[in-house]
Amino acid sequence: MTRTDAFSIAGTDYSSRLLVGTGKYNDLNETKNAIETSGAQIVTVAIRRLNIGQNKEQQNLLDVISPDKYTILPNTAGCYDVESAVRTCRLARELLNGHDLIKLEVLGDEKTLFPDVPQTLEAAKQLIDDDFKVMVYTSDDPIMAKRFEEMGCVAVMPLAAPIGSGLGIRNPYNIRTIVENANVPILVDAGVGTASDASIAMELGCDGVLMNTAIAQAKNPILMASAMKKAIESGREAYLAGRMPRRAYASASSPIDGHFF
Repeated sequence: MTRTDAFSIAGTDYSSRLLVGTGKYNDLNETKNAIETSGAQIVTVAIRRLNIGQNKEQQNLLDVISPDKYTILPNTAGCYDVESAVRTCRLARELLNGHDLIKLEVLGDEKTLFPDVPQTLEAAKQLIDDDFKVMVYTSDDPIMAKRFEEMGCVAVMPLAAPIGSGLGIRNPYNIRTIVENANVPILVDAGVGTASDASIAMELGCDGVLMNTAIAQAKNPILMASAMKKAIESGREAYLAGRMPRRAYASASSPIDGHFF
């Protein structure tokens, strides 16, 4: 989409509605090429799993994903309690010279990786009080999504399906309800498996989609990154165009009503 269709997060406009992660690639060169192909402008980084300067002896991810080119979005993947999530965000702010935009996730279970919503609420409160701009990963519960918005989160990111599952959007009705009642960006986070899943999310009216595994674990990550870029754009255009109504019965492509012969 063009910049005229940009969306804003925490006061910054973005023309790309595809947000991508940096994990699970074969190497940093593949990471770099896939992200460049995707056209993404926001790139999320798991602070507990990838090196952005905390380990001087390892290659720094920021050497290939420059903060001068991308908005780096630190995330708290791997955190299962409030304290570790808040501590991870503060470490990210220190490593990134005061950077305050973060993606918060507090997980409740190692098998499903579903969010622990009560702990996420408490972590979000502490981080907002500490002047962080919080993009929050949560369940697809419309009530909780609205609560996160009302407490000051700059974006709400409901899951489509469990992280890394590739199952696609399991509950489109909840996602649509969240979108229709939101005054902040709504971005589907987790569960996308292929390009059609991304298009569906955008056709539902989501402001964007964040994905990692769907690209990184594809047989050809670079080609999948290209497909995802196009899927986001086509889904957005379809949403703006407005789909035809669903009908229970056939409707002739060349109707005769009102025509005279």
